[in-house]
Amino acid sequence: MTQTQSRDSVDFRWSAQQNQDPDSYILEVKNLKQHFPIHSGFFQRVVGYTKAVDGVSFKMREQEVLGVVGESGCGKTTTGRSILRLYEPTAGEIWYRKANGDRVDITKISQDEMKLLRREMRMIFQDPFSSLNPRMTVKDIIGEPLIIHRVAKGRELEDRVAELMNSVGLNPAYMRRYPHEFSGGQRQRIGLARTLSLNPRLIVADEPVSALDVSVQAQVLNLLQDIKEQLGLTMIFIAHDLSVVEHICDRIAVMYVGKVVELAESETLLRHPMHPYTEALVSAVPPADPDIHMQRLILEGDVPSPADPPPGCVFHPRCRYAKEICKQQEPLLEEVQPGHFASCHFALELDLKGIE
Repeated sequence: MTQTQSRDSVDFRWSAQQNQDPDSYILEVKNLKQHFPIHSGFFQRVVGYTKAVDGVSFKMREQEVLGVVGESGCGKTTTGRSILRLYEPTAGEIWYRKANGDRVDITKISQDEMKLLRREMRMIFQDPFSSLNPRMTVKDIIGEPLIIHRVAKGRELEDRVAELMNSVGLNPAYMRRYPHEFSGGQRQRIGLARTLSLNPRLIVADEPVSALDVSVQAQVLNLLQDIKEQLGLTMIFIAHDLSVVEHICDRIAVMYVGKVVELAESETLLRHPMHPYTEALVSAVPPADPDIHMQRLILEGDVPSPADPPPGCVFHPRCRYAKEICKQQEPLLEEVQPGHFASCHFALELDLKGIE
């Protein structure tokens, strides 16, 4: 297979050493695309498409935490929402293994089937205030999924809400208060309690700590880590801060202009990046040791528009290692080392710097 082949014809080149049994994965995303139409003129004709997600593929094992990082507008949140079908995907497959062992393609099932599946797949939203209804009490917010799915009512509902509040470090005595009476960190805990109300197996956490103070971020991250271990959750953790992702994730996927450009175990990716964009992101992470001075790599130019991405490698206009082939041929996301995937023509040739 040559490098000039279309990305549509290949999802991932998994090594022969990797387990190919589909039942070993709880989630398998294949060539996911989310293109939004661009309307123009009096009649609002479609004149183009914004390729927010353009051929994303990855697999997740049960109880794994996958971090998805990148600059604002790279498609992280859209990927997460498309997986849960909050956006209807334009193309691709999303295979999920349910609690009973059956595998379903989320893109193909009906809305009624998807409603049942959302008991197992939940989301934590970025803004802990706008994601909570200001007219509802904490009891109603956390208990709403239980009512919708007819899991509990009456006294049983109140007891379950109190149990959930305790599990995220909130006083159940406050369940009749409203969201504006809580701090940002407490509101995010309310959102987390609502997410956990139906005992999900897969959670998409969309930058759950980015709107919080640094001191509160650590508390929420530690809480997420504890809950993940206690309940055996599988999680997609979306963030733009690599230092946050390193704390909680087993593997990291780096996105740029709607595509995954690198994917590897957290420590491997941060210390031995194999894509120039990842090297630039890693250089921006402050070292824990103040005596270590890392050279910050400043990327020139702007992020290309997903409505008009450049030909060849999408990163080549800002890449200091770019050569003529980068402008002409799009590199595939390939396994360049065991468990380490990179979308770069020169991944094995470049000596990129990571965290020391």
